[in-house]
Amino acid sequence: MRKPPDVRVPRLVGLMAVDARETAEARGVMLAAPDRPDFHLTVVDYVVRQYPLPGTAVPRGAVVTVWFDFGEGEGGGGAGVREPRLPHPPAGGLYRELDEPGDPFEVLR
Repeated sequence: MRKPPDVRVPRLVGLMAVDARETAEARGVMLAAPDRPDFHLTVVDYVVRQYPLPGTAVPRGAVVTVWFDFGEGEGGGGAGVREPRLPHPPAGGLYRELDEPGDPFEVLR
């Protein structure tokens, strides 16, 4: 007969590394972070993914994998490129679509 799982995986996404380690320890699971070889020293980085998902039943001492960076092609990974891109978009934008304004103080009758 199979032994029932001992613990449920806690929700770690959104926690800082230090809090994720404390939560995991309190719930009886261990953490692994493949994108942070120095995970034991990581403090303020936030968990962005985890596996298994929160609420999954696992044996006490099971390993929960957490990531601190989004994977390639997952979006959300960084703030994007900040320097201007060339070529610049054509001048005009909305002004090309609007008629030129007339006299702002013109009296309408």
